Amino acid sequence: MVRQNLVPENIYRIRHATVMKGIILAGGSGTRLLPMTSIHSKHLIPVYDKPMIYYPLSSLMVGGIKEILIISTSRDLPDFQELLGSGSDLGINIQYLEQESPRGLPEAFIIGKEFIADESVALILGDNIFHGGSFREKFNECRLRTEKFGGANLFGSYVEDPERFGVAEIDSSNNLLNIVEKPNDPQSNIAVTGLYMYDGSVCDRAISLSPSNRGELEITDLNMTYVNEGRAELSIFGDKTIWIDAGTPDSLLKASEMVRMVQMNGGQTVACLEEIAWKMGFIGDNQLRVISEKYDSNGFYGSHLGSLIN
Repeated sequence: MVRQNLVPENIYRIRHATVMKGIILAGGSGTRLLPMTSIHSKHLIPVYDKPMIYYPLSSLMVGGIKEILIISTSRDLPDFQELLGSGSDLGINIQYLEQESPRGLPEAFIIGKEFIADESVALILGDNIFHGGSFREKFNECRLRTEKFGGANLFGSYVEDPERFGVAEIDSSNNLLNIVEKPNDPQSNIAVTGLYMYDGSVCDRAISLSPSNRGELEITDLNMTYVNEGRAELSIFGDKTIWIDAGTPDSLLKASEMVRMVQMNGGQTVACLEEIAWKMGFIGDNQLRVISEKYDSNGFYGSHLGSLIN
């Protein structure tokens, strides 16, 4: 439930009833995955049968977002552009901008200010993987609420090690009261995931932040500007939705095993961008047929795409 606004809205520019855009933050040096990331981005490392970047991109696409900005380093941007191009093959528009060095997640809204243009926006971290039957429903629910009413819509997940994350504190009515970054004594086991939705005031809020002791802008500080105004809501994923932060060797392996299990035993694909684009109506049968022919030599991927039409 969104609580009543506690301060005047005109402190920040807010436009309601906007069409949400998406940002994938795929920068950083991937130090937790060295030496795998010595020569290229961790977001291009395979998660089972697809590059990692496919998974956050698929999350935005299933939510109906077609205008997407990928932010990465100057070293890695050419690889992303070669992999995904303009997005026209998927019926979407992908743009690219550089983050010179890691200065914190909120910098995405400073870099992408012109792209956002005061519209509502979803930010997803490039190593965050979501899968499950309820994900699309919850994503769309929050997207429509953000587009219409503004504010911030965050996503939580129950974890066994909350001290590794930003931890949400909620009251008995599920109102979001506070977020504490990597607390020594967590007040809950609800971690705030790497998927965030904001209204168009987010760019001005990010610009107004001061760096933390780490010398970076902190996403928790940004989120708290909304929480303190009573304009933030937390939606918690249940057992039907899997969330994995694939930024460590163990979690990367866990993600690959999850995707393999779902695809081998569940009779469905995970993060198949072409299938999502077709099912969402971004591309038609003819375009999907052309794409499927490109993967003829790949037994599973090509045959799966071909079977969708046949």
